[in-house]
Amino acid sequence: MEVFISSELPHPLKIDMETVELEVYIGDGKQDLDWLPPVQVATLIVHPGGNPSAPGTRRLPLPIPMPSKDKKVDKIATELRPFALDSDVVPPLGKIHGFLFFNMSHNFEAASKSTLYVPDVAILPDKKPLMFFEVPLAPGAPAQ
Repeated sequence: MEVFISSELPHPLKIDMETVELEVYIGDGKQDLDWLPPVQVATLIVHPGGNPSAPGTRRLPLPIPMPSKDKKVDKIATELRPFALDSDVVPPLGKIHGFLFFNMSHNFEAASKSTLYVPDVAILPDKKPLMFFEVPLAPGAPAQ
């Protein structure tokens, strides 16, 4: 999803990117999807059925995660990184732009029934919180 975030304030804005999510409405229910970093997107592209090097059952104690040695995943992640929204600070009277990646499990028609939810935005340097932002993705839907 291509995202533009702009500010008309004379102070920078700080966005807590860990709380940004896509609310997907399917039938009578709702599912919240976290955005994926480029390396996870690359892994899903290279291994759509799941990573074959990841065991299906967990062992105790859990192993320490090691850096990826999958050259295909690394190559695609390197190509995706420049496009990803990688900033969490919007400059005064400025704009940030990039892509947020979500795993829709091939259910792309659900995207038109989804809402991008940005709950934690604060004005710097005081860290004064602003209201949350919900952006419906339905065609012609007004932003809230």
